[in-house]
Order: sequence, then C-alpha cells, then structure tokens
Amino acid sequence: MRHRHPFLFAILVIFTTQANVTFAQDKTDKPAPQLDWYDVKDFGVEGRILLDQERLSWFDRLPASAENHVRKPVWGLSRDSAGMMARFETDATSLYINYRVTDKNLAMPHMPATGVSGVDFYARDTDGKWKWVNVTKPNAQEMNTLVIENIAPGKREFAAYLPLYNGIEFLKIGVPEGAHFKGLAPREEKPIVFYGTSITHGACASRPGMVHTAILGRWLDRPVINLGFSGNGTMDKEVCDYLVQLDPAVYVIDCLPNMNAAAVTAKCIPLVKQLRAARPETPIILVEDRRNTNDWILPARSAHHTANHAALKKAYEQLQEDGVKNLYYIPGDTLYGDDADGATDGSHASDLGFMRQAETFLPVIKQALGEQ
Repeated sequence: MRHRHPFLFAILVIFTTQANVTFAQDKTDKPAPQLDWYDVKDFGVEGRILLDQERLSWFDRLPASAENHVRKPVWGLSRDSAGMMARFETDATSLYINYRVTDKNLAMPHMPATGVSGVDFYARDTDGKWKWVNVTKPNAQEMNTLVIENIAPGKREFAAYLPLYNGIEFLKIGVPEGAHFKGLAPREEKPIVFYGTSITHGACASRPGMVHTAILGRWLDRPVINLGFSGNGTMDKEVCDYLVQLDPAVYVIDCLPNMNAAAVTAKCIPLVKQLRAARPETPIILVEDRRNTNDWILPARSAHHTANHAALKKAYEQLQEDGVKNLYYIPGDTLYGDDADGATDGSHASDLGFMRQAETFLPVIKQALGEQ
C-alpha cells in the first residue's frame, strides 16, 4: 500500500469483491450489448510528461529516473494519475468503461470514491463548451460498467479525467459494436504546469473534473500538467529538475500549504531562478497559500498563513529587484472565498473552493498568456 499525505488522515479501507459492477440504470433484463473496446494507451493521455523517458508504469506522472532522484513520498504520490485526461470522438449513444486502479483503497474519510478512484466524463456541446456527462462510482479495484446510455444522437468530442488519488493499471473505453470511435491524440499546445500540494493533487474534489487545474484547462481549452504531491509540495530542487525539462506556456508554483515562512524564504528564490535559467521567457506564477477556512477562530493558524504570505511576497519583490521578468503573483486570503465554506476540513478544497480558486487564477493566467 502506498503512503498517503498525513493532511488527508487515515485511508478508509473499503472491502469489496473484484466482481464487475454496473450502475443502477444498467440493471435491466435486456441482454448486454456487443462492444468495441479502445485502449487509451493507443491514442494517448494528456497530463503525462517527458514521454521519451522510461516509465515503471505507463500512467506514472514522473519518469522512472525520479524514483531515486526525488524524495520517496513524492515518488510514491507521482504514481497517482491526477490531472490525466483522455480525449476521444464518438457518435455512440452509450459509453462503457473497463479500468483497474492500483490501490484497493478507493476512498478517504473526507473524499469520496468518485474523486479518489473515479473516471469523470465531459463532452463538448454544440457550441464547443465542455459540459459534464457522468462519473464512475467505484466499488471495486476493477470496474467494467456502463457509464451512460440514451445519449442524444450525434458525433461529439468527449474527455475522461482519470482518478486523482489512485493509479491506473489499464483503461479502455467501450462503445456499441459498429459505432464511430476515434481516439484523439494529446493536443500540441503548450500546457499549463501546476506544481503544488494535496490541493493541487485534487483533495478533496468530489470527482476528477472538479479540481481547479481541470476547470482551468476547460475554460482555457488548453492542456494542463498536474504535479501536485500531497503533503510534499515543498519547492524541491529535485522536482524542479523535471520541471525545467518541460516547455510549458506557464508555470504555476502553489506550494505554500506545505511550507512555513522559513522554508519559503530559503527555497522560493532558488526555485524561481532554477526555472528562469532553463526557461528565460516562460511566465511563472507564485501563489500564496489559501487560508484555512476556520483560521478566523484559530489565532496560531491565522498567524502561520500571514507569515507565509509575507515571506512569499518578500521573495517575489526580491526577484523583481533582481530583474526576473514575466513573474506574476496570486494572493491567498480569499482563494476559497470569504465565507468559510470553501473547504471540506478547513484545509482541503471542496468543489466550491476549487471553483473559487479557478475564478481567482483565471485572470492572472490569461494575463501571463497574453490573452488579456
């Protein structure tokens, strides 16, 4: 069993059989349809990096060389499929899925199985806007099930977001025999790269498409890379050794929830200068940590956030004085809003908190991209 971030408490062990399962709408007397199955490995998944480098598992977020380069917890968490998305086109009126996750722990006490281990489907409407379709509801490590049926006729582009806090062994999409299906290769646009903590990783979205990184990817219609490592987003040089090998549209550095003011002071400027040395023109966005939603009644926690923010702001100003260009800043006081309702446990975002973060990030990312 892989270790989880201590912020996320103990894992809820769910004892299930390995039998195939179906949703309620599939429990009928009609015979099972004949299906054509398509392996996502055959057409690619967005959210994977450095594809020319060897991997222990196809769905790992970091290449095999990271196992002995980054800290052990970072390596273990990098094997989750957070941020990965498969795209395809079909005119099928029903969709099926067959996939297996690596960890039998399908849920956590404050994060449902749909977010930890589910696959979340979206499709473009007639105006090209991404809209939600359905999410799997895992109750076994291997799922072989109907996703949705009675879809309105027509050829559409679909997206399937992979599990946030579990790894994937294999994943296949099924459509009724003879239906049109075309796997779509990962887009060639430069991605937005997010390096951060459990919140970036996806805690505690109800489903994979509701993480702010995924929301922003849909709003900007651009690929994203999610390098959130639960409890271990600490501006590590060793992680940055992989960041500098990428050529993104923007770097978003959102590590403060796992750091204190002293660590921010020690590590922020070296990290930014390491990125800037490799990518002289790529925009870099620094993000203050969100405030815990109950810090209004916890003076020590409030002081921690205030000190963190001050340390990051000082580093940002020093970097500007040092001539670092294309540097942007997102304040953290209201990342979850100002009503104390944006988190599941005070720390980790709910869907509401993720939506509010996305709304705050959006104008800064668009400015960095030169889109406003």
